[in-house]
Amino acid sequence: MPAALAAPRLARAQAAWPDRPVRVIVPFTPGGSTDIIARALAMELQSAFGQPFVVENRGGAGGTIGTEAAAHAAPDGYTLLLGHIGTLAVNPSLYPNLSFDTVESFAPITLAAMVPNVMVVNPRKVPAGSIGELIALAKQKPRALTFGSGGNGSAAHIAMAAFNLATGTEMEHVPYRGTGPMMSDLLAGTIDLTFTGGPPALPPVRAGMLRALGVSSRRRLSAAPEIPTVAEQGVPGFEANQWYGLLAPAGTPRPIVDRLNAAATKSLQGDALRRRLETEGAEAAPGTPEAFRDFIVAERKRWAEVVRRADLRLD
Repeated sequence: MPAALAAPRLARAQAAWPDRPVRVIVPFTPGGSTDIIARALAMELQSAFGQPFVVENRGGAGGTIGTEAAAHAAPDGYTLLLGHIGTLAVNPSLYPNLSFDTVESFAPITLAAMVPNVMVVNPRKVPAGSIGELIALAKQKPRALTFGSGGNGSAAHIAMAAFNLATGTEMEHVPYRGTGPMMSDLLAGTIDLTFTGGPPALPPVRAGMLRALGVSSRRRLSAAPEIPTVAEQGVPGFEANQWYGLLAPAGTPRPIVDRLNAAATKSLQGDALRRRLETEGAEAAPGTPEAFRDFIVAERKRWAEVVRRADLRLD
């Protein structure tokens, strides 16, 4: 009887959702690709549902702190996570004692965007003008060059690990508590380079503050076609892109997941958000919850092998 009585109340709650603000956890500090994409998508969802979608930055520990908070939140549709390759596919291999599982602890909503990484250097610190010149410089002085990332297991960290494996180079990793502070130090010359997403990388490149050497995708960016790919500069087959997606805690009612998927898909396929993402060097990539779940599983397997081969450890 109690279950029978609760069912109508649950149905009414789901039908009324959302009747108050929804928080979108970004597991990094402001200023990085995750934050930029989350805020753009949150604005679209706010318009679609008529309630605030409030971005909450909870950085630290390579994104595990914010991701854990989302995993353990109430599955009522009022807490979402903007996850990405590092937090969902790489961290399980770097942090063996996580209190959550990046597949089982979440209800995937949709893959949101694919973001090729851009290799950028501080031109005052690094004289290289191409990927080939950077490789030669790195091999001449192993571990002398420093690269920054948003933290252990972040997209920049794993992309550089893949680059070092593919080119036989060694560069020193300097992890930060988010892409924003890392980019500040790169611009100041505290570190030499990074391999990060287009949203934080392209504006300082266009301003002449950083030099772009290559992109990690198979083809050049439509937003910056003048930057050659890494693959076409003597590293055949190289590809190491970031990706981002929207998730809810496991157990979130499927009707709410489906409504979020429909609204996010419509926004990502709309001209306004799609063009904004393209300007930032990102490509909208919406799909079904099931397809996103399968993608996470495949990416976890792929990057676990990179972590093993590169012998990546927490710094």
